[in-house]
Amino acid sequence: MKKLVLATAAILVLAAPAAFAAEHEGHDMHGGHAQMGAAAHEEVIDGVKATFNVKTMAEAMKAMGMEMPKGVKETHHISLALKDVKSGKALTEGQATVKLQGPDKQEQTMELMGMHGHFGADFDMSKKGKYGVMCKFKTADGKVRQAKFWYTVK
Repeated sequence: MKKLVLATAAILVLAAPAAFAAEHEGHDMHGGHAQMGAAAHEEVIDGVKATFNVKTMAEAMKAMGMEMPKGVKETHHISLALKDVKSGKALTEGQATVKLQGPDKQEQTMELMGMHGHFGADFDMSKKGKYGVMCKFKTADGKVRQAKFWYTVK
């Protein structure tokens, strides 16, 4: 139970930048992005801009002024923010699944939960190397879209 509460708290901290960005659409946020770090991957798929961020759980816990609890095996939080290209509005309704293939070819598949303007889940990315991130997401328009990218843990 304690792990669940801490993981939820970490997710909420990671969700804050996406919620802030959704509330402040159209404003010049370049200074804010420099502090948050660059997106791990961005692409436009059939009229929807998908922005992926990868943060360590330790970073999230530190931001909350907490230490990483013992026994938590997930090391990173992957988030997906979706935006309609034409209107610029955040798309917060839908479903998303990420399949992560590690450098050792082990796979993890998680449904991303909708939270504060983005979708997200925690993954074990404890091995250094290249991770394949494959995402399928379905938005309120009923269309299923896919995105793939590589992310390197150093």
